[in-house]
Amino acid sequence: MSAATDGDLKDERILQASPLRKLLARPELGSVVGALAVLVFFALAADGFLRAASLSTVLYASSTIGIMAVPVALLMIGGEFDLSAGVLVTSSALISSMFSYQATANTWVGVGVSLLVTLAIGAFNGFVLTRTRLPSFIVTLGTFLMLTGMNLGFTKLVDGTVSTKTIADMEGFPSAHAVFASTLSLGGVDVRVTVLWWFALVALGSWILLRTRAGNWIFAVGGNQDAARAVGVPVARTKIALYMGVAFGAWISGQHLLFSFDAVQSGEGVGNELIYIIAAVIGGCLITGGYGSAVGSAVGALLFGMTSKGIVFAEWNPDWFKFFLGAMLLLATLLNAWVRKRAEATT
Repeated sequence: MSAATDGDLKDERILQASPLRKLLARPELGSVVGALAVLVFFALAADGFLRAASLSTVLYASSTIGIMAVPVALLMIGGEFDLSAGVLVTSSALISSMFSYQATANTWVGVGVSLLVTLAIGAFNGFVLTRTRLPSFIVTLGTFLMLTGMNLGFTKLVDGTVSTKTIADMEGFPSAHAVFASTLSLGGVDVRVTVLWWFALVALGSWILLRTRAGNWIFAVGGNQDAARAVGVPVARTKIALYMGVAFGAWISGQHLLFSFDAVQSGEGVGNELIYIIAAVIGGCLITGGYGSAVGSAVGALLFGMTSKGIVFAEWNPDWFKFFLGAMLLLATLLNAWVRKRAEATT
């Protein structure tokens, strides 16, 4: 065999990927491009959009979505959906509030009980899914309907109305408010604590996906669960853990909801599950699973925050918000598909 032929048959495992190929392979590339475009657009269309106070408002709006978008993105990478995520946030807040009020206990007791119950609901979703092999759409749609009814029914049964009683004067409320709903001053700019929770979850999610064996399991399960099971991946445990991750995010969001307003309306949260999924999809997650990132979900949530607040700052009719949200979803999906094709073409 000639030397030229030997050179043509290099082992592909030792070939170095070009920077362009690495960039195109990133699932969040499309959303980052879209976020920059939206940022420039509203910077030109809305006076004061780039002011520190305005950006702080945008970050807060993004964080309320991003806290849930991260675990929802991990679940989607694992090949599943959770249509109960929106109402689960409200359930978490209601459990915490009603338990504390009815038991006249320190609010932290209610927070702890809420965590246990919320995680149990997430585990229930995962357990039913893995044992019955039903589609996650059916399983979590059933949970969504049950939680919607229970939120309203239990609130009326316990408190006599559709909202909980205020717990602002109860022991432990100030410290819980500081953890879940306070405002911090950083460099003279007010930043809500949810932004810190959001950043922490993005960092944790990225570490799990990129630096742990569990991250490999998530991608494997989302790509082909039968093949993953054949090589020893604990498919059932992975999916149950992912649903519990969504429940943990719902617990954080629920406590923020409660301690921001000290009372909760039982009908809140319906429809928010679609926003979380939209943020994950805009961020590069595939509907079919096996592809995406935690950072991408954060960029998707940021796009949501910039659009929702940018429309307000530009003094446009907010009725058009859903139109812009739908357009972003379609454009981001098309852009992500194009980026993936370009990445595959360079391999």
